[in-house]
Amino acid sequence: MRIVAQNRVAILLHEGIRGTHGKTGLAYLRYGGATVVAAIDAQCAGESLAALTGIEKDIPIVANVTEALPYNPDVLLIGIAPSGGALPDAWWEEVKGAIAAGLSLANGLHTPMANRFRQLREGQWIWDIRQEPKELHIGQGKARSLTCKRILTVGTDMAIGKMSTSIELNRAAQKRGIKSKFLATGQGGLTIAGDGIALDAVRVDFAAGAVEQMVLDWEDEHEVLFIEGQGSLLHPGSTATLPLLRGSQPTGLVLVHRAGQKHIRDLPDILIPPLTEVAKLYEMVASAAGVFGQVKVKAIALNTSHLDAEAAQEAIERVRQDTGLPCTDVVRFGADSLLDRVLV
Repeated sequence: MRIVAQNRVAILLHEGIRGTHGKTGLAYLRYGGATVVAAIDAQCAGESLAALTGIEKDIPIVANVTEALPYNPDVLLIGIAPSGGALPDAWWEEVKGAIAAGLSLANGLHTPMANRFRQLREGQWIWDIRQEPKELHIGQGKARSLTCKRILTVGTDMAIGKMSTSIELNRAAQKRGIKSKFLATGQGGLTIAGDGIALDAVRVDFAAGAVEQMVLDWEDEHEVLFIEGQGSLLHPGSTATLPLLRGSQPTGLVLVHRAGQKHIRDLPDILIPPLTEVAKLYEMVASAAGVFGQVKVKAIALNTSHLDAEAAQEAIERVRQDTGLPCTDVVRFGADSLLDRVLV
């Protein structure tokens, strides 16, 4: 079960359009393959999605699931990740209402829901996206022997655009006729791609092995694999980056940063070093003192969504001068200039 192109999707996004916990839903609005018929956010009901998000799609924002039903959705995507991982009672009632109305459910929360709804209609399904893969094993560094390029996005913080960067690079490569694939490692990417692994659902001992197996599964059919990054080596609560580095054995890294950000979000006492130093850190960890070859940060993807176009270009140029690396905002200005570098 997964969302396919023929589906009509309503996205539960309460407090996620203006807030900080709507990453999954906003990503699907930008990159999803199915038709999105409504975004559900009581804070923003009746407002313009394009004006609020910069996503140029004419999709209505409604106040609740009941108001979304006239648009004939057949899937409800939970596109928010509230603090603590649980839906407030009022939002949970909306999910139950969607199931009662016959909608299927794509659930990106840590809490599984398939076991809560036993009586589904024919053709109705519940997809708990965050599930641990089967047949897990310990990572063994096998991806080093692969002939395809493996480009991993890494970041100065969480939730800054690693998934978007990987998707944009993959799209740019495919437009050139390159056999490439985006490998999803989080619930947002999985919702868009339909396959991959939910890395934060994997027990830590097997995390590198799960990444390794995913890379091995797709190598034969592709020249380049663009692997969605997670977390940050700078964040004290992040455990996902090292398994991605070890499991994928990347041939190159793209460092993602939010323009002007000085410290880890919500942790003002943890400062972000200069990007040249962050790049050195990632190269040292990825290479492991040469054990895994010499892995380089090949480009910088700069998130400038909070800046106007002129300020964005100025920020990009400063990073280019400071690091000596290609830099752009791949969402605003395209990924071709970075792709040229990562393919070398």
